[in-house]
Amino acid sequence: MRRISSRQNPIVERFRAAARRETDAVMLLDGAHLVREALSATIRIREAAVAADRIEDPEIAQLIARLGAAGVETVSAIAPVMAALSPVRSSSAIVVIADRPDRSTAMFSGQPLLIIAAGVQDPGNIGAIVRVAEAGGATGVIAAAGSADPFGWKALRGSMGSALRLPLTVVSGAPPFDELRRRGLRIVATSPHRGRSLFDADLKGSIALVVGGEGSGLPPDQLSGADQVVTIPMHQPVESLNAAVTAALLVYEARRQRS
Repeated sequence: MRRISSRQNPIVERFRAAARRETDAVMLLDGAHLVREALSATIRIREAAVAADRIEDPEIAQLIARLGAAGVETVSAIAPVMAALSPVRSSSAIVVIADRPDRSTAMFSGQPLLIIAAGVQDPGNIGAIVRVAEAGGATGVIAAAGSADPFGWKALRGSMGSALRLPLTVVSGAPPFDELRRRGLRIVATSPHRGRSLFDADLKGSIALVVGGEGSGLPPDQLSGADQVVTIPMHQPVESLNAAVTAALLVYEARRQRS
């Protein structure tokens, strides 16, 4: 195994560029859990780096063997180099560059149940939304303008591997309501106030659940453009919920109704 001992090695800039999301073609997967999930999901991994002092760890050794079987060259890196390769505060034992999966068309198969994140800026919230979407049986997630990239390294860590399996797409503008209606979906938007109670709303059939960003929520034009606006009942003085919590309540209520 080739050993990297200089932060000026070209591999360091490639990993940093992937962490900065300088291209839509690749993503940075940081940590053993995500690497294992990527291998299981048959995501193409381009290159991998492991901490030189962790090569003999059973978990890391197993991943190195699986990477080798997949034809991926793995390099070892001394601690200062690993700190440059891994974007987390305490560098992980393994980090890889992988191709972004493209399963976006699969989100419309069967009876679609989509979650649209509109202006959800926190990568951790986006990752958690993707995770709960998969857990609750949603068929995909759309990240609209103003939302964090679900393929950014922070969001990927928050999704705990769900982003590697669940169909995802990123749109540069507002949520594509017209296109979704052409595909037969109803638009259900969320508002902290003045919507129909979540538990009285009709969430059966093909639907897209729209969750707004932290603090401001959905803008008036998106609320007025929806087929239905729902509100999650809350005891005062609580006025709003975390975006990922909102998505979880919506998707599980939809799952309950649809089953």
